[in-house]
Amino acid sequence: MTSQVVVVGSGYAGAGTVKAFESAIGEGEAELTWVSEHDYHLVLHEVHRAIRNPAVEEKISIPVEEIKSPETDFVQGRVVDVDADERVVETDDGTTVDYDYLLLAVGSSTAFFGIEGLEEHAHQLKGLDDAKAIHDDLREAATDATQSEPAQVLVGGAGLSGIQTAGEIAEYRDKHRAPIEIKLIEGMDEIFPGQDPEIQGALRKRLLDADVEILTGDFISKADEDTVYLGGGEDEEPDELAHDVLIWTGGITGQPELENVDVEKDDRSNRVFAESDFTTSDEHVFAIGDTALVEQGDDEVAPPTAQAAWQAAEVAGENLARAVRGAPLQSWTHEDKGTVVSVGDTAVAHGVQGMPISTFGGTGAKLLKKAIATRWIAKVSSAGRGFNAFGDM
Repeated sequence: MTSQVVVVGSGYAGAGTVKAFESAIGEGEAELTWVSEHDYHLVLHEVHRAIRNPAVEEKISIPVEEIKSPETDFVQGRVVDVDADERVVETDDGTTVDYDYLLLAVGSSTAFFGIEGLEEHAHQLKGLDDAKAIHDDLREAATDATQSEPAQVLVGGAGLSGIQTAGEIAEYRDKHRAPIEIKLIEGMDEIFPGQDPEIQGALRKRLLDADVEILTGDFISKADEDTVYLGGGEDEEPDELAHDVLIWTGGITGQPELENVDVEKDDRSNRVFAESDFTTSDEHVFAIGDTALVEQGDDEVAPPTAQAAWQAAEVAGENLARAVRGAPLQSWTHEDKGTVVSVGDTAVAHGVQGMPISTFGGTGAKLLKKAIATRWIAKVSSAGRGFNAFGDM
């Protein structure tokens, strides 16, 4: 009987695994079903571009029909239940899909860390609809503002997403000569926490050059409709910052549909524990990408980055094919090939393999950022689509 393989999710991990599995499996060995809420793959690390220009959507969203082979079935729907005993996936419209092997690649949701009012009053940036909503609110806020009383835009969290979001808003402001003030808020003492001071300093410089105010050292403690509260405690009042637009990019957690999946998960983040071969506590369930905490030895797990998901997907697809055949699985170790971060139309690169200097900006970094996105789009779709997207990345 032909094995039934199901991949859930159309992000980097899911789309990459589908491509890798299709290449690794032989004719008649297995039937693949790809399940996703969206009928497209989103180039998520470029979604901030749609804040400035929503028309970029067509460049960063790739229809699944361009990615999968004709032999792969696609089911559109949000997974709401996985019955690990019966090996059945169920979507929100009641569709059920049986599996012999299941790969979970549903990504992550935004973590609000229990901060009062934050989820209710802040935008997040996890998809195209989020970017469009931010764009619309920026435009409305700027219309109602003046140069003497500019709109106040706050971005909470100065990791990769927060930095790129602030930079894109600055480009929107400059392009439209909009009366907007931008503040980037980070509870830790430096932006891009945990990274090399060299790239932290380079990013700080470019943000300041873009007229983005940086506030570090105080965490957001509360948010309401028009105010964010920083710090505070038993003996001191929090600082208050007015906002017209509030965006939160401060962390990730597991998707809510994973709560009912009977595999071992981290209690705090609801992300699935996975070995370095992507197996979980259920031998028929694999997990990858932001969905999983993929073991890397020495109590380390793989980073929740696009780069890691791309690399992991190559091995995950091969391992699904090996599982079908009953062959030994391969282990995967993340290889850090460097970091490239955009700040509007500029960029900073750090630790890039083969480069003679550790941190650089300018045209080289900007072209590298474009090339990374273009290469991925070409890989999952076509060289023509990748080339067409280059100018907007």
